[in-house]
Amino acid sequence: MPDLQAPDLTQHPPRSPRVRLGGYALLPRMLDKGRAELAGKGGDYHYNCPLDQRFTAFTGVDAEALKAQLATGEGDGEILEWINANAAHKREDFEILAWTNWQNDRVPSDVEMREFFHGIHKAVAPNRGDVATWADALDLDDFVSFGGKA
Repeated sequence: MPDLQAPDLTQHPPRSPRVRLGGYALLPRMLDKGRAELAGKGGDYHYNCPLDQRFTAFTGVDAEALKAQLATGEGDGEILEWINANAAHKREDFEILAWTNWQNDRVPSDVEMREFFHGIHKAVAPNRGDVATWADALDLDDFVSFGGKA
């Protein structure tokens, strides 16, 4: 098997959902989880979770095909080239920017998701009034899960 340079997600979290690759938010986090899962180091993180599915739906990239590409050991730049070549939905830069900004600012949109979100918020930082978006909640949960103090 090629050297995947896989992060060990039992020791530290994947990249923030705010980190961008090719303008896409969520993508670097998804790649970290895919590589870690391939290496047996995924911990509590799951590749192709509902968050990852937002990226695959937007781009039209098949998650299993992307995972197979990750297994080749290619770096982020090469994976981005593969995504751009294989995306069913070819997006313009302005569409990617708008989608990324929406992902960064996205809040729970229904009662069930609000309850889930508030459960995370309550568990990791009930006194923090600045946790408003999914990205806020994920970053904070990652930080606290690995020993940080909220």
